[in-house]
Amino acid sequence: MTALYILFTVLAALLLLFAVLAVNAVRAGKRGRKLAPQPEYYTAEELDQYAQRLAKMIRCETVSCRESFDDTEFKKLRDTVRELFPLFHEKAQFLSFSDDCWVYKLPGKDQSRDMMVMSHHDVVAGTGEWKHPPFAAETAAFPDGTPVTGGRILMGTIGEPSNLIPYMASDSASGEITGLLYVAPLKYDKDLNVVPWAAASYEVLEGGRLLRFVLRDDIRWEDGVPLTADDVEFTYKLMIDPKTPTAYSGDFLAIESFKKTGRLSFEVRYAKPFARSLMTWMGAILPKHVLEGQDIMTTPVARKPIGAGPYRLAKWDAGSMLTLTASDTYFEGRPNLDEVVYRIIPDPSTMFLELKAGKLDMMSLSPQQYLRQTQGPQWERDWRKYRYLSFSYTFLGFNLEHPFFKDVRVRRAISMAIDRQSLIDGVLLGQGVPTVGPYKPGPWAYNDKLTPVRQDVDEARRLLDEAGWKKNKDGLLERDGKPFLFTILVNQGNDSRIKAAIIIQSQLKALGITVHIRTVEWAAFIKEFVNKGHFDAIILAWTITLDPDIYDVWHSSRAKPGGLNFTGYRNAEVDELLVEARSMTDQDRRKELYDRVQEILDAEQPYCFLYVPYALPIVQARFQGIKPALNGIMYNFDRWWVPKDLQRYHVRP
Repeated sequence: MTALYILFTVLAALLLLFAVLAVNAVRAGKRGRKLAPQPEYYTAEELDQYAQRLAKMIRCETVSCRESFDDTEFKKLRDTVRELFPLFHEKAQFLSFSDDCWVYKLPGKDQSRDMMVMSHHDVVAGTGEWKHPPFAAETAAFPDGTPVTGGRILMGTIGEPSNLIPYMASDSASGEITGLLYVAPLKYDKDLNVVPWAAASYEVLEGGRLLRFVLRDDIRWEDGVPLTADDVEFTYKLMIDPKTPTAYSGDFLAIESFKKTGRLSFEVRYAKPFARSLMTWMGAILPKHVLEGQDIMTTPVARKPIGAGPYRLAKWDAGSMLTLTASDTYFEGRPNLDEVVYRIIPDPSTMFLELKAGKLDMMSLSPQQYLRQTQGPQWERDWRKYRYLSFSYTFLGFNLEHPFFKDVRVRRAISMAIDRQSLIDGVLLGQGVPTVGPYKPGPWAYNDKLTPVRQDVDEARRLLDEAGWKKNKDGLLERDGKPFLFTILVNQGNDSRIKAAIIIQSQLKALGITVHIRTVEWAAFIKEFVNKGHFDAIILAWTITLDPDIYDVWHSSRAKPGGLNFTGYRNAEVDELLVEARSMTDQDRRKELYDRVQEILDAEQPYCFLYVPYALPIVQARFQGIKPALNGIMYNFDRWWVPKDLQRYHVRP
C-alpha cells in the first residue's frame, strides 16, 4: 500500500508540474519571451525532487478510504489548488463529475493534447488535523483575513420550537435554539473533551462521588443580574420536583445531595459513582429571579426567555421566523455575527428553493440535494458542503400497549420483513449505514457482535403464522376476523422519514399487512401524539449522546406521559442493567452491561432500528471560521464571521 501512495504522489506531482509549465508557457508567449528547452524525460532523482516539493506543499497524510469518504477534506484540497495556483485555476476549465471527483482541463492544440489534472476521493486526508495552514477553508478563501463583527445568517429549520425553557422540550428545534440562549457549567470542546464553560473550574473527587464547582464571576443574565450558585441550586431543585413535567430529571435524581458552598461555588455528592455526572452539568442553568414562583407549564418565559448565552431572542413570529441578536455582555466575548435568523420552512423542497434564491445561508441537505442538486462551478464557488456520520439513528417504534405489538413475534416479523439496505439506498441514496441498536457504529459502546436484522420474509411469515395471523381469501392477514392494519405516524416536512414509511409500507404489504401513513405537523406531532402515546407505530430519530447512558429512553420508570420511553417498553433485566451501568466507572465493565442491553433489545425489537444517516449541512461560502471536528461544525458557531464587504443585513421574504 505504501508503494501505491508513493506512486500516486509522484504522478500527482508530475500532473501539477505539467500544469504549472503549461501556464508559464502561456504567460511567456504573451510577453514574447522564449522558454528554455525542456527535457524530454525526467530522471528518477528529478521525479523524487518534484514529489518532495509536492509533499512539502501539502504536508498531509493520505490514506485510501473510499468507504468513509469525507468531502470536507476533499474540498480543502481543491481550495488549496485554487489558492496556490490562481493563474492555473483561472486559465483551466473546471469540470465536476460528482462531489468527490473533479478535473482541471487545459486545452491543447487538439482534444487529444488537452492537459488534465484530476482529483478523486480515493485519496483524502487521513486522521488528525491538517498540518499546513492553507488547508483551512477560511484561510484558503481569505488568507489574510481577520475575524470581524457584523452580518446575519439565515438558517432553515423544518420545525418550530415547542418551548424555549431547556428541559421542558425534547425536540431538536428547541434544543438548538436554547443552546445559543443559555449556558451550562460544562461543555464539550471540538474534540469532545469535557471543559469548563460557565464554571471557572471543577474537581472530581472521592472516586467520582463528589464534584466541586466554582462559577465565573463575570456572567450576567440578559437583564444584567449576575448568575450565581443560587441559579444552579434553583435549576437542580426544579429538576427533582415531581411537579416538573420534564423528561430529563433522571440525572438529577441520581444526586444524593446538593450544597452551595459560596456565592459562586457549589458541590454535588453522589451515594456512589455516577457515570453521567459530568454530562448532567452540561445542562443549562435557569434564572432563579425570573422563574421562581411561576408555573413552569404556563410561564411566558417559554416564549420570552432570559438567558446568559451568546445570543438573545429578539423576535418570534409564530410559524414563520425567530430572530436572535448577539449579546454584548456574553462572558466569552460578543459573537461575531450580529443576528441569527431561523426561518421555519416545513417543506424541505421549498427550503432548498429558498437556499438557491439566496434567502437562506444554511440548511441540512437531503441526500438527493447533496449528491445531485448541488453540483457545478457555481455551487463549488459559493457554497461549502460537509458530510459526517450523524449523532442520531432512525427507528420504527411500536406502541407496546397496542394489542398487535404486545407480541414479540409480531415485532420480530415486521423487523425481518424490512430490507434496511433498500431503505438506505432508496431514502438516503446510500448516505447512511444500518444499525443494530441505540448507538451508531464506531464508538466503544456499540455492540459489534450483533448484526443488523437481515430481511427474511419466510421467517417473518412463520412468526406471524405462529402468532395466529392467517391470510384471508384476499391475501391479507387477519386474526379473529380482524385485519392486520395499523398506521405509521411521521412528522410533516421530513421527506426521509416519509419515504422510509412508504418503503416499509410496500415491504409489509408483501406479507399481507396493510399500513396507512399519516403525516402530522411537528409541534402537534410531539405534543398530541408522541407525548400522549397516541399512535400505533412511529418513525422517529434519537440523538445519540456522547455518553452511552440510555436510561431515560429505556428504563420502565420513564414510560409515562411526556417521558422519553413513549413506546412503553418495560423489561426488569434492562432496568437493572441500566441502573448498574450508570454507577459504573470502569469502561470495560460498563460496555459489558450495555452490550447485554443491546442483545435484549435486539431480541425483543421494541424498535426496528433502521439506520444512521450522514449529516449533510451546507453553508454559504462567505461564512468563515468553520472548522469541522469530531464535534461537527456548530461547536464554535459564536466565532463564525463574514468579511465586511460580504455582509448582508436585510431579509427579503
